[in-house]
Amino acid sequence: MAVEKPQWRELFSEVVTSGLCTGCAACVIACPHPVLEYETDNGVYKPFHLDLDGGPDDCTHGQKGCTMCTRACPRFRNWESEIDTQRFARERTDDEVWGIGDVLLARATDESLVENGQDGGFVSALLVYALENDVVDAALVSGLEGDGSTWRAVPMVARTREDVLATAKSRYTYSANLLAYEEAVEGGAERIALVGMGCMASAPGAMQARKAGKVARRLSLTIGLLCSKTFDDSIFEELFEAKYNIKRADITKMNIKGVFQLWTKDGGFYEIPLKEAHAYTREGCTHCPDFAAEHADLSTGGIGAFGDWTLVIVRTDLGRELLSTMKEKGLIETRPGDDDPGAVALLHKLARVSRKRWPDTAVPGPRRLPVTSG
Repeated sequence: MAVEKPQWRELFSEVVTSGLCTGCAACVIACPHPVLEYETDNGVYKPFHLDLDGGPDDCTHGQKGCTMCTRACPRFRNWESEIDTQRFARERTDDEVWGIGDVLLARATDESLVENGQDGGFVSALLVYALENDVVDAALVSGLEGDGSTWRAVPMVARTREDVLATAKSRYTYSANLLAYEEAVEGGAERIALVGMGCMASAPGAMQARKAGKVARRLSLTIGLLCSKTFDDSIFEELFEAKYNIKRADITKMNIKGVFQLWTKDGGFYEIPLKEAHAYTREGCTHCPDFAAEHADLSTGGIGAFGDWTLVIVRTDLGRELLSTMKEKGLIETRPGDDDPGAVALLHKLARVSRKRWPDTAVPGPRRLPVTSG
């Protein structure tokens, strides 16, 4: 019996056009042939296959046995169980709603990182430490295009403390940070950190579980961002400006804390109900089951009562080692997750809501939920 070698044809039908595609771009950077590109116009955020090679729904290289795109995809077939086994040597149990790991709170001790970063500056402190202490050579992050006035998030490479500071803070429009991979490699990086939401944070594990070559090896540290959804770029004109007269060029900071918070250059502060933003949810988020970035080394987010602390889920030995070393060196301070029971409860609630998004027609793993949980 011939062994099936799923390729772009299967990825296109089972993920890209089925509603499961998150737009992470893992398939694009893993493809060893110049036949996959990435669409960002009009909020599409999806990979596509060039017509010059097999058309949009098939691939001549795949017909010859290339399977790299399906090896990289963190939503292809039995992805969750495969990555769980590779990362943690076991599958998550049904009651591990936010995945495998321990919850705590952390913040940077460097006040400049706290002030310039988001929710305690932990991610900034972690990236600076990793870059300056020979843990990684570069990090794939998101920044703002141009002078930042458009608030369009774009993939960028961070190599220095200054790069980290320049790309700190949250954006809620999408950036496929993996697309900065080629730039990082061209700059000589062999050990690369990836910062991204769950859709991206599962990509290195997928590649490693399915042995996707050099890309899998180079993506050596994954920092996950808790994420319920991202929004289409049209939210700026159609909601913020049309209803609240807030122009995107006037926005200096944004955050989500139960409401959409916006700060403006004139000192203004606005809170916009999240229900008004739901209509602008990016298509790739509608079926995503992973609020908690379940396959990162460390998952991070600003939920809970303490706005100057980051909720951190420590998931791997590498994550534990980095956290312990940074704490010993006085670069961060930590406190138990139980200090903020409301944050832990919210983590459970939001993770559970996200898992319910996974469609019944797909591989059932991500939809498993404990019967008795609230």
